[in-house]
Amino acid sequence: MYLWDLALRKGCIGYIKYILKSSLMRLPIFGWAFHILEFIPVERKWEADESNMRRMLSTFKDPQDPLWLAIFPEGTDFTEQKCIRSQKYAAEHGLPILKNVLLPKTKGFCACLQELGGSLNAVYDVTIGYKYRCPSFLDNVFGVDPSEVHIHISRFPIDCIPTSEDKISTWLMDRFRFKDQLLYNFQFQGQFPDQAKESDLPTVKSIINCVIVITLTGLCMYCIFSSVWFKIYVSVVCAYLVPATYFNIRPQPVLELFKM
Repeated sequence: MYLWDLALRKGCIGYIKYILKSSLMRLPIFGWAFHILEFIPVERKWEADESNMRRMLSTFKDPQDPLWLAIFPEGTDFTEQKCIRSQKYAAEHGLPILKNVLLPKTKGFCACLQELGGSLNAVYDVTIGYKYRCPSFLDNVFGVDPSEVHIHISRFPIDCIPTSEDKISTWLMDRFRFKDQLLYNFQFQGQFPDQAKESDLPTVKSIINCVIVITLTGLCMYCIFSSVWFKIYVSVVCAYLVPATYFNIRPQPVLELFKM
C-alpha cells in the first residue's frame, strides 16, 4: 500500500508492477486486477518460476513504457517464527544473522537485473519503518495504525551494481545487512537518518479523484443492473479472467501484432 502511495506522490502510479506470490492472483476481483496490471506471479520455487518470470520480464523492456518493478527478495512477510528460521539457516550456511529483516533470496533479483539491465536506470532500496508497531491489514483499512510511516530510499545507478550472479548476491546481502541496522536504529530513534517530511497530497486533487472513482463505480453499477448487454459483457469478462488468472494465461497484446 505504501509503495503505491509513494508512486502516487512521485507521479508514477501507472508504472508500478509487483512480483507477488501466485496465490494472490487467484483472489476474486483483486487477482483479476493484478493480472490485468501485468503483475508477475511466483510459486517461490525457482525451478518452477524461472521460465515464466524471465518470459514476463522480457516484455517490460520497451523504453516507451516506463517501469517501476517492485520485488521483495525475502519472499514473504516478516514474523518472529520466520525470523528464527531465517537466523537458523544463516547460522548453518555462514550468512549474516539478521534480526529485523529476513534473509533475501537472490536468484529472482539476479534474474531481474539480467533481463532488464539494459533498460533500467537504477535500483532503489526501499526500507519502511512503522512508528511503535507494524500494522495489520485491518489497521490500515480502518486508519487505526500506524501513527507514522517512515520510508528510507537509497538510489543505486545501474552502472554501480555488479553484473555476475555471485557479486549481485553479495551486493544484495550487504544491502540487507544495512537495512537490518537501519531498522534497529529506527526502533530507538523513531526516524531514519537525514530525514525530511513529505508534503501532503493536494486536498482538492484528492477530492476530485475520489469523486471520479465514486462516479465511475456508480455508473458501472447502474449499467450492470439496467443493461442486458452490459451484464453479458461483464459475465464474459469474468468467465475469461477466472481461468486466465488461475492458469496464468496471457495472450499477446493486439498492438504488438500490428508492430510485427
